[in-house]
Amino acid sequence: MTLTGKMLIGQRAILGSREALHAMNPATDQSLEPGYPGGTAAHVAQACTLAWAAFDAYRDTSLENRAAFLETIASEIDALGDTLIDRAVAETGLARARILGERGRTCQQLRSFARVVRAGQWLDARVDPALPQRQPLPRADLRQRQVALGPVAVFGASNFPLAFSVAGGDTASALAAGCPVVVKAHSAHPGTSELVGQAVARAVQHCGLPEGVFSLLFGSGREVGVALVSDPRVKAVGFTGSRSGGLALCDVAHARPEPIPVYAEMSSINPVLLFPAALRARGDALAQGFIASLTQGAGQLCTNPGLVLAHQGADLDRFIVTASAHLAHCPAQTMLTPGIYQAYQQGVSALNTNSHAHLAASGAGAQGPNQGQAHLFVTSARHLLADPALHTEVFGATALIVQCANEAEMRQVAEHLEGQLTATLHLDDSDLPLARALLPTLERKAGRLLVNGWPTGVEVCDAMVHGGPFPATSDARGTSVGTAAILRFLRPVCYQDFPDSLLPVALGQANPLHLRRLLDGQREA
Repeated sequence: MTLTGKMLIGQRAILGSREALHAMNPATDQSLEPGYPGGTAAHVAQACTLAWAAFDAYRDTSLENRAAFLETIASEIDALGDTLIDRAVAETGLARARILGERGRTCQQLRSFARVVRAGQWLDARVDPALPQRQPLPRADLRQRQVALGPVAVFGASNFPLAFSVAGGDTASALAAGCPVVVKAHSAHPGTSELVGQAVARAVQHCGLPEGVFSLLFGSGREVGVALVSDPRVKAVGFTGSRSGGLALCDVAHARPEPIPVYAEMSSINPVLLFPAALRARGDALAQGFIASLTQGAGQLCTNPGLVLAHQGADLDRFIVTASAHLAHCPAQTMLTPGIYQAYQQGVSALNTNSHAHLAASGAGAQGPNQGQAHLFVTSARHLLADPALHTEVFGATALIVQCANEAEMRQVAEHLEGQLTATLHLDDSDLPLARALLPTLERKAGRLLVNGWPTGVEVCDAMVHGGPFPATSDARGTSVGTAAILRFLRPVCYQDFPDSLLPVALGQANPLHLRRLLDGQREA
């Protein structure tokens, strides 16, 4: 496949007119060709015009045709072969095995949503038949289903060039819901984005869908992003990135004459709680597992375990010694971009100069450009509670161990934390009473709770929640991973006293889709 440096507005490849952005190979600090001239507000308007024109027709596609479209996208991405893998490796510095796995996950997501679309349960069809004889007042015939919100703006993520980008979870779930998508590619991996965008555009054409179902835009500044979120035809936003970036989009969306939802995944330090019996019985194994999770992908994962809570004492001291020994052998790893590397260095420096934290261990030093050296710091619960800077996310392989004097202090720290994507509990049977006492707090703080595991690694399945209270996300009611992600881009519509011939097929008397509808309060067989 040939890279052109062009945007995709519907089925047209268009060269932007703003300054060109170039991807950088972070492992070599070398610029990659081609350049990608940025789009303008006029290009955004063109894409949104096409998306709005496509909306009614696309949301009315049959479940089978929409599912086949998602499967076609997956097949087109698979067909890109090594061309996609090689470009993604060059643009991100991530290992080839990681990119291969991410491609598999991206295609699995698309095929999972195809299964969900075919099953139709996301329509949440409800039927309350008329009760004309009811006293003192009769009841009208009332039927409800979920319908697509409208065109969705999706912002590609830096740390997942495939699974959270052009055809990632936000795009897949929006398309599954019946929403056209306009993607703003991340400036760190434009070539990867163009290749995947071309694959989606081919799927649109092969499936005979309106061209406005998908567009791909480039732009290194604020112009494209602000124009996209501000466009009145856009009805929701999907974003994965920094807290500052997510909040800026929220501000734009909320200032519109018609405010719209922004589903932004932003910031999380993912606390790990080591309970006393577990720490005493298997502290060395826990230390090894912790360092492996911390350093995975250079720590550039949104579920990276950045905070560890445990009771101070000999068992925690041994854990710190063992973790430090493992960390010392961890090589520095290339980070995604020079900008992310610089931000990581600033975060580490802030901890290094904080009098309330001390450095316990560091990994091996950098051997090349943009390589993040891993670090482990230690503080007390008292200092953490008094110093907000100590629970600021450092995006990379750095974590802070918090020594708690007792159970009450551990509970106090848990209550003090902001919203999180995950919270992990390592426990044995005798730790259950303490864990049970903390569970209500952790349920309020995090979207996913783990026992005796590590938070890195997010399964794409029906039960997954990848979300959480602010600032983990801007809206804790949804998830950006798993099939429930489709619910973010739907809204309910009620049909009262409609003739059967005018009803949507999901609500028709004969139930031709064979849905398990809620019929007068009872689930149909």
